[in-house]
Amino acid sequence: MLAIRDLSVFYGDAQALDGVTLEVGANEIVALVGANGAGKTSLIRTVAGILHPRRGSIAFEGREIAGLDSHRVCDLGVGQVAEGRQVFPSLTVLDNLRVGSLLPRARAGAAAALERVLTMFPRLRERAGQLAGTLSGGEQQMLAIGRCLMGAPRLIMFDEPSLGLSPALVNEVFATIRQLHEQGLTILLVEQNVAASLRLADRAYVLENGSIALAGSGAQLLDDPRVKEAYLGL
Repeated sequence: MLAIRDLSVFYGDAQALDGVTLEVGANEIVALVGANGAGKTSLIRTVAGILHPRRGSIAFEGREIAGLDSHRVCDLGVGQVAEGRQVFPSLTVLDNLRVGSLLPRARAGAAAALERVLTMFPRLRERAGQLAGTLSGGEQQMLAIGRCLMGAPRLIMFDEPSLGLSPALVNEVFATIRQLHEQGLTILLVEQNVAASLRLADRAYVLENGSIALAGSGAQLLDDPRVKEAYLGL
């Protein structure tokens, strides 16, 4: 579904990604793990069209999307749940969700999508008229996921979805990602919680200093001595 080839991204003269190649197959969960500053968020932002690569290719369902504006990438079916939630704090929960359905691809099914999201996240239904900025961190993460779903994505990219959440809420977020996968969505998961990510993922990549250092199934990387030492503290 998503094929990235030899991707290089710069911020001015500073290189963030150096020749990254990876694939996400249809209905897979693929995890991208690594330390802070490894380039994980830069990759997500480049796929989403927020950053433009200096070199390389990004194909979504066979169509080249590298360099497309972000709204065009979204309307092709690529959704993003950004780091830090990034809800609109002065809008209500309901209006935040409605923003997600403004894409041309999503408008016709907006009413049905809204009902699905509110059924999946009953707390959002309870707080539909509440300002998003007054929600707890966990509720804002639910809202961010729900808003993404309103855009009718086929691929969802999660960027650090567990950041700043309690252990119980982290488990809830990972359970939601598993549920979305079971419903047929394809997931690219960027997450510092390496153990949880690898347990969830079909396949995974380790990104170090802007390059892919290791790749394999989630189980293989969980058992890899280098991953255990560098990321799991074992």
